[in-house]
Amino acid sequence: MSITVEELQVADTAEAWERAGFAVTDDVCRIGRLRVRLLGPGAGRGIVGWTLAGLPSGVPTGEVDGIATTVAPREADPPAPSTHPNGVTHLDHVVLMTPDLPRTVTALGELGLTARRERDGELGGVAVRQVFYRLEEVIVEVVGPPEPADGPDAARPARLWGLTHVTADLGVAVALLGELAGTPKDAVQPGRRITTLRTRELGMSVRTALITPHVRSA
Repeated sequence: MSITVEELQVADTAEAWERAGFAVTDDVCRIGRLRVRLLGPGAGRGIVGWTLAGLPSGVPTGEVDGIATTVAPREADPPAPSTHPNGVTHLDHVVLMTPDLPRTVTALGELGLTARRERDGELGGVAVRQVFYRLEEVIVEVVGPPEPADGPDAARPARLWGLTHVTADLGVAVALLGELAGTPKDAVQPGRRITTLRTRELGMSVRTALITPHVRSA
């Protein structure tokens, strides 16, 4: 059985996500087979934990390199995904930030995860290295410095930092959100377009982007 992300726990309100065009029921936003459980700002800030399923038996639980981690049985028959006004169909990827890439890669390897690819890039003009894992429909993109940080920063835990969702029609989503969405631009992946939401104005604490679907080869 493959490993999946069953749930993300987020310290945001349902109202903030509804303003961003997501459908929320009882503080849960279902995106594809994934649940986003909205705990409110009293739980902290951003993505405060995740729930994984399909892990090998005997794997330590509680945290992964500082990220609160719950293990749960895989939902054999998950409820149908919600229909969202912003057209989101599923989560494309979750960004995991770390000051020490080898440390985090080792921690993920202890869960039974194997990296699919690695590349060098930039984030805000700063050189980074990205390591990618596929957990069924969700990609986990681990981002860190090419060399582990020095000094006090080296001991900082990893954290789940941002989400990019696939929307069926980016133009419709941008029209719905108006000034709460940035100007769409070409994504890193060829043939795709992306926009970043203005999360501060929306009252969201998670970096959030919307992206067009993958372009399938003829």
